[in-house]
Amino acid sequence: MIIRENIIEVDSLARDFMLRTDSINRSPEELIFFDLEHYVYKKPKCIGVFGACIYENNKLYVTQYMIENKGEVIQILDLAKRYFVNMKRKGKKAIVTFSGNNDYTVINYLFKKYRIAFNFSREFEDIDIQREYEKEMGHSIGLKNLEKDFNIHREGDLISGSNLAKTFNKVLKDREYILRMPREKIETILLYNEQDVTNLYNIYMLWKAYVKKAEEEQVESIHETEEIDVSKVNDTGENTIKQEEEILIKEEHTIEEVK
Repeated sequence: MIIRENIIEVDSLARDFMLRTDSINRSPEELIFFDLEHYVYKKPKCIGVFGACIYENNKLYVTQYMIENKGEVIQILDLAKRYFVNMKRKGKKAIVTFSGNNDYTVINYLFKKYRIAFNFSREFEDIDIQREYEKEMGHSIGLKNLEKDFNIHREGDLISGSNLAKTFNKVLKDREYILRMPREKIETILLYNEQDVTNLYNIYMLWKAYVKKAEEEQVESIHETEEIDVSKVNDTGENTIKQEEEILIKEEHTIEEVK
């Protein structure tokens, strides 16, 4: 098992811009930012990377577990449970994800399969960034595009879900595969997952600064469109009046000629 813990210093962000709704009112100190890289083939097979971070005193404390062979399928699940139990004891109240239903489906399936008792919905509130964005904006968005909207720049290469699945499939099938993997590839996977969880913190803290701005831009765009449409209607209306006047003049001339 690869266990990686990292401490990242972050700038003190104004809390006026935090994500807050009628049902969400949690400070960053109460939150766990969570993301999984997993392998699913018809059914969930394993967690490839468990990633989570918490915020304390202008620092993000990142914890990651990466599976190295098939024998660690249960071990990584045990470590995940211990992490959440420990965070609960520390006073964490909610888990922040992006489209977290996928991750919960995988981990709950594997917990049940290997008889590991843990109930997320009973232990923590669920804050799904993608779901909240859809409520605010009326349409869906992917995490990478949302990061661009928030001017969040990633380090390293982006990795597709299919490539990650292929990697963890090989890890399960070949006990020695992880030993042959270039260290750079392992670091790329871990960095990718780390930025998934740390960027959730950034989005959560900057929410109103960007989502509200996007809403205002949408409203301005709608108003501009309406003004254009109104001008078109006015032009059309004026043209119609002119045409009617010309018809009336022609009719008057015709009547005079008949007389």
